Amino acid sequence: MRLFKKAAIIGVGLIGGSLALAIKKSGLAEKVVGVSRHKKSIDLARKRGAIDEGSLSLDIVKDADLLVFAAPVSVILKLAPEVSRIIKKECVVTDVGSTKKEIVSRLEKIFPGFIGSHPMSGSEKRGVAHANGGLFKDSICILTPTGKTKKGSSSKISLMWKSVGAKNIYLSPDAHDKILSCVSHLPHIAAFSLINAVPDGFLRFASSGLKDTTRIAASEDELWVDIFLSNRKNLLNAIKAFEGALSSIESAIKTNNRTRLAQILKKAKEKREKLG
Repeated sequence: MRLFKKAAIIGVGLIGGSLALAIKKSGLAEKVVGVSRHKKSIDLARKRGAIDEGSLSLDIVKDADLLVFAAPVSVILKLAPEVSRIIKKECVVTDVGSTKKEIVSRLEKIFPGFIGSHPMSGSEKRGVAHANGGLFKDSICILTPTGKTKKGSSSKISLMWKSVGAKNIYLSPDAHDKILSCVSHLPHIAAFSLINAVPDGFLRFASSGLKDTTRIAASEDELWVDIFLSNRKNLLNAIKAFEGALSSIESAIKTNNRTRLAQILKKAKEKREKLG
């Protein structure tokens, strides 16, 4: 089902490249083009069949009727004003940023056809070399429309994500950032902190427990610096909650309180089992 004549992806990395592959596989666009800061990424994206054409220049997006920002938050905010002067006003615009409040607030003012989105799928891997056209299958995509969002844009972006296999959930930008600070951003904070707390000399003894728990600490640093700083207030509250939970375990161990410690661990086990 063709929704667009020309889809443009700014940032053909893991998520942008995967979406480009999924759009082509689903026949959602007649043509897919990509923009990257690196020629090597453009060449690889073309070789993998993710895009039909690519460029280091934003000019390639000028006649697109779908534009997707698939870059770090700060890069999206930096490029948006320039892009708005290039594309046509009726172009449907979305992003895949992991925080929404600042992006939605800024972009809906300059793009009439904008709606924020956040596909809840990904990997600690980076780059179009790891892109996968099936990445979004059976995943969740959060859409963050506001009172300014055009119904036509919302419908097309919703259908796009459904067509590549995602289930759409609608949240306000504020609710999105508050929830994600706990279920996505805090786990990364914990993983980064945990691996940094282990002495280097001990790492050779690490088994699956440490490796599994800290897998996401191998994520791209530039991306996560942007995410943390663009959701500071919510993330600081989440860190406080985490510190409280850690303090409870510390207190039970310090006071040799076996009963309390068992209660904490049992509660955690039951909550984790609910995730499946």
